[in-house]
Amino acid sequence: MKTNLASSTMIGLLAGALCLLAPGNASAWWNKEWTIRKKIDIDTSTGGAPIADPIGTTAFLIRLHDGNFRFTEAKEDGSDIRFVAADDKTLLAHHIEKYDALLNEAFVWVKILDLKPGAKTTLWLYYGNAGSKATRVDDAKGTYDVNTVLVYHFADNNAPAHDSTTYNNNAQNSGVPVLGSLIGPGVRFDGTNPITIPNSESLAWADATAITWSAWVKPIANQANAIIFRRDTFTIGANNGIPFVDVNRNRAQGAAPMPPNSWHHIAVTAAGSTITLYIDGQNQATLSASLPVSTAALLVGGDTSGGTGFSGEIDEVNISKVARPAGFIKIAAMSQGPDKAPKLLTFGNDDVKTSWFSGGYVGIILSSLTVDGWLVICVLVVMSAISWVVMVNKAKYLKTTIAGNKQFFEDWKHVAADLSFLDEHDTRKVLTLGGRIDNREAQIVKFSSVYRIYKIGAEEIRHRLEVEGAAESHLLSARSIQAIRAMLDGALVKETQKLNNLMVLLTIAISGGPFLGLLGTVIGVMITFAAIAAQGDVNVNAIAPGIAAALAATVAGLVVAIPALFGYNYLLSRVRDATNDMHIFIDEFVTKIAEYYGGRNGHRDRASDPMTLEMIA
Repeated sequence: MKTNLASSTMIGLLAGALCLLAPGNASAWWNKEWTIRKKIDIDTSTGGAPIADPIGTTAFLIRLHDGNFRFTEAKEDGSDIRFVAADDKTLLAHHIEKYDALLNEAFVWVKILDLKPGAKTTLWLYYGNAGSKATRVDDAKGTYDVNTVLVYHFADNNAPAHDSTTYNNNAQNSGVPVLGSLIGPGVRFDGTNPITIPNSESLAWADATAITWSAWVKPIANQANAIIFRRDTFTIGANNGIPFVDVNRNRAQGAAPMPPNSWHHIAVTAAGSTITLYIDGQNQATLSASLPVSTAALLVGGDTSGGTGFSGEIDEVNISKVARPAGFIKIAAMSQGPDKAPKLLTFGNDDVKTSWFSGGYVGIILSSLTVDGWLVICVLVVMSAISWVVMVNKAKYLKTTIAGNKQFFEDWKHVAADLSFLDEHDTRKVLTLGGRIDNREAQIVKFSSVYRIYKIGAEEIRHRLEVEGAAESHLLSARSIQAIRAMLDGALVKETQKLNNLMVLLTIAISGGPFLGLLGTVIGVMITFAAIAAQGDVNVNAIAPGIAAALAATVAGLVVAIPALFGYNYLLSRVRDATNDMHIFIDEFVTKIAEYYGGRNGHRDRASDPMTLEMIA
């Protein structure tokens, strides 16, 4: 009954210790190989950047800089960046337009599924994985929905603009690249060299086709009727800085001009017979007209038929084959622009994944340890290291010894009945059991304790034959056989000492470890209560860390003793096996010697000697 009670108590204590040691992490972690995550909130409610109109699925721009992202903790190319939905399970498609770890700047586009107006949407940014599995997983085509038919980031240097969507509507010619545009690289126009986009099935306009066209523009001066985009009779431009949309000379334009050298978001939607012009996300004008049916090439930044080309910079040209809702256009203008993004997008603090030793309860315990506690733990660490070295080395030694004994017995059983090979003058014949042990087996047998005893016995037989002058008769007296037995027993003692060498260190760890730990605990508790008495105030928050730290010494003592106890018992059983092998061999070997050298070939007088018979018995 007492035993069962003690076992239950020990199990309860161990379970409690495990609960205390387990690090606290209230929320799930998407992948344990990523060590840092950051909460990102997109707030379209009145508390952030209010948007009441529907939005839907959108590619959202995330700007990273040294104010919201630790570039030193991420990979140099940003390949360990991942975006996860609010459930901390669903991986979001994204692609990196630009990542500069030297300038601490990055532009990343993330696909947000069904973004809601008037609400807060949360996602997680994960990084901090230096492992080889954290490779770049950019998915530009997966970032945009099927209704997006063309996206130009102009990140192609001097090459023609590459379409990031699945439709591959790449430009026919390149523009003048600008490295430091609004969102990474952009393109500059001088009014004479527009970018031509060849027609394709996804870009063709049929009767009453719906589209959304958008881009960021930065005019360098107010021009009259500057063409930003044209296709047949459909034109988007700026007249003296005022954006307009024109269909067959039927024009609608905004109210105010765009100041030179400033960025503005221009978007146009066409649905049925209504064309709407948006400037910086706001509805500026509506035109009652339909898109012309056209399969002509699309021109960005000018007109090849003599119109006034646009002078300035353009970035992020985007074309969809549907009329996007007003909320979609507004959030694009706010999130991509330089001024309103901070109201829409908020970054939380970095959550760093902590292990037992870098944070959590163990971190509190370690930080509360006193000098005497650390001293006891350091002594226990040394004891643990010594015991582990002893266990590992002893296990290797016993493994080779027992394997050698097994091999020797395999060879010995074939020659035990006839010891005539011991009479050979060739020492090698004697050591190999008359040639029974080949070179391969010799590499195994050389570690055998039984084999070493056999060699001592064989050498002593030769010595005794020479001393007694019995080299020809091959007969030994009973006293000589008794002396050989004594030599074998001496070798047994030495081999047993080898097997048990340093085992005492394990018994010291088993018995001394818990007592040293207990000593550290008692001293720690004494110091904790002495500190409370000095302060004159009993505070659980002040007591608990000290008591927990004091108990850490006892835990350390048990951590030293328990493995040593298991290892000692295992090694002791192996030592016993090896010792039994030696006892069995010595008894058998002496019996065979007495039979073979005590009397044979008609020498009945020696064989009938009482001492010889006693040795045989």
